[in-house]
Amino acid sequence: MTNAATPWWRDAVFYQVYPRSFADANGDGEGDLAGLVAHLDAIAALGVDALWLTPFYPSPMVDGGYDVADYTDVDPRYGDLGDVDRLLAAAHAAGLRVTIDLVPNHCSSEHAWFRAAVAAAPGSPERARFLVRDGRGPDGAEPPTNWGSVFSGASWTRLPDGQWYYHLFDPTQPDLNWDDPAVPEEFERILRFWLDCGVDGFRIDVSDALVKDFDAGDTPDGSPVIPKGADSPLHEHYRRFRRVMDDYDGDRMAVLETGAPAEDVALLLRPDEMHLAFDLALTRARWSAPALREAVEEGLAVSRLSGAPATWVIENHDLPRAVTRYGNDVELAGEYVPEVEEELPEPADAAAVLARGTRRARAAAVLLCALPGAVYLYQGQELGLPEVEDLPDEVRQDPVFHRTGGAARGRDGCRVPLPWADAEPPYGFGPAGSSPWLPQPEVFADLTRERQEHDPGSMLALYRELLAVRRATPVLRRGTLDWLPGDDDHVLTFRLTLDGEGAGEGEGAGGSAVVVVNTGTDPVALPPGEVVAASVPIDDLLAPGGALPGDAAAVVLR
Repeated sequence: MTNAATPWWRDAVFYQVYPRSFADANGDGEGDLAGLVAHLDAIAALGVDALWLTPFYPSPMVDGGYDVADYTDVDPRYGDLGDVDRLLAAAHAAGLRVTIDLVPNHCSSEHAWFRAAVAAAPGSPERARFLVRDGRGPDGAEPPTNWGSVFSGASWTRLPDGQWYYHLFDPTQPDLNWDDPAVPEEFERILRFWLDCGVDGFRIDVSDALVKDFDAGDTPDGSPVIPKGADSPLHEHYRRFRRVMDDYDGDRMAVLETGAPAEDVALLLRPDEMHLAFDLALTRARWSAPALREAVEEGLAVSRLSGAPATWVIENHDLPRAVTRYGNDVELAGEYVPEVEEELPEPADAAAVLARGTRRARAAAVLLCALPGAVYLYQGQELGLPEVEDLPDEVRQDPVFHRTGGAARGRDGCRVPLPWADAEPPYGFGPAGSSPWLPQPEVFADLTRERQEHDPGSMLALYRELLAVRRATPVLRRGTLDWLPGDDDHVLTFRLTLDGEGAGEGEGAGGSAVVVVNTGTDPVALPPGEVVAASVPIDDLLAPGGALPGDAAAVVLR
């Protein structure tokens, strides 16, 4: 267990739930809060510490719920506020903390505030809550700047009376104006509403983009100008958030989604600002020792600059599944538009690609669970689910797909509903005969939780073992990382050390561990010590002449 003096979130493992695709209790094809409550035991048995729920608020669902129409209610497709109360009670009883998404950069065009802004006159208080500007050129017919949307296309849309409003994402997601006092006041109310309900923390969407500098005008590449440095008003907004959270007991926390440079992220993690920040480098890295090392170094750089723990993730709801990324051996080029830097190869043998990706994803799981700091898992990651790449165009819902005319496949492929049991759809996601909102592939029949439950060689069994070892081994959660020389460019090796004080009361001696990740094809020898975790059977490594094979990883206690 964590030292009582150490905030729980510093080395916690969070399990990300995409509610629409987790479990469907009422058979309407979409996941709901009741389905989540019914399966909390499966999450608790995995060995995680907390949940993170993506948005369940009322929403037109243009962008998977990140177009929020009401920040303090529940979309009827998911249930109601009573279901939130039941979820919080059941999760806390199971020893799980609950964190939820907060979306402060933008709201839905169906939000009452935006409807009022559209109906109001230019210069009105209603319009001041949004980034509304006069256009350029004759009759203001040209947008105020040349800035583009990260979902592709323009980031300005014209209102009926001729003014323009800004949206970093889709036109149905107007950006809020954080320079208007009404906006931070409203979000303080929203934070207190959910903290009063009993939530333990927040994941803050698009956290570094709240402030825009329109005085900068056009940019050479059409990118928006978003100040993030020490002088940015952004910091006072997060200090205000922090003061609200500090009013509550229980070490309430927030983690930032940000793609800013390390020095800017570190500023957001100062003691009077936020607690954690995602580093997404591991989600983009190609399967190679140098690329993985560079990604880990990026996360450690933020931690060194800020004093906050590093926060590790290899999958989430915005990016292709790790099994498929590693199987196809690609490096991602973007965060919101998941394209690759080169054309995906046509697999000669899809089964072979899946097997290779699974081997590498198992090794990546060992790496992930052996990195000090906080760890985030995405639902289905523990089952080794691949990306569903062959969804029919007519079922795709991601605005990325539609705004690029299909040039980018978007994020639907990592959001396909989970397989729980049985040999055919809906694989226990909902009642027999129900139709999930996205079709599930045949390969899910071999990857259901039921099928993996009693298979000691399954991905599910691996994650349970890794999380148990992590919980029992303080050096993996809080150790200091030092790189060791590998045998060649295909081997990643580092040592974790921890003194007895860092281990915490009742946790025993600090000790050390060595983590070896072999991204090549030739076996490599392991250092002396006790092998406590590996992506391949440990008995094979302990046999005479045993060595770590290619596409594998192990943890050795010294």
